[in-house]
Amino acid sequence: QVHLMETGGGSVQPGGSLKLSCAASGVTVRPSCRAWFRQAPGKAREGVVRLDLDTNTPFYASFVNGRFAVSQDCTKNMLYLQMHNLKPGDAGIYYCATAATVCGRTDRFYSYWGQGTQVTVSS
Repeated sequence: QVHLMETGGGSVQPGGSLKLSCAASGVTVRPSCRAWFRQAPGKAREGVVRLDLDTNTPFYASFVNGRFAVSQDCTKNMLYLQMHNLKPGDAGIYYCATAATVCGRTDRFYSYWGQGTQVTVSS
């Protein structure tokens, strides 16, 4: 089955940048969507961006406000999230996920998840 693994998390000061990576293996059938979610302590998991693989069209959450950019390397089955101008509210665990058929906004549409990578934003 599909296995996902995120890397690239770390600690930054407000205004800093990080680039997250998600490696996928065991992909035998191309999914319809790849996405990034995040979860802050005590809060529900929320979508950051979803990438429709049929059209290569990204859809960002409103709180991104142009600060993040999603990209992929299809040959390597890699998904990336470049984050700039990070704020304390961006802290949490970031997950990548895949959806087989529906590129939905919420986590219930996604069948496979990585273990997450921690992002900390503090001064």
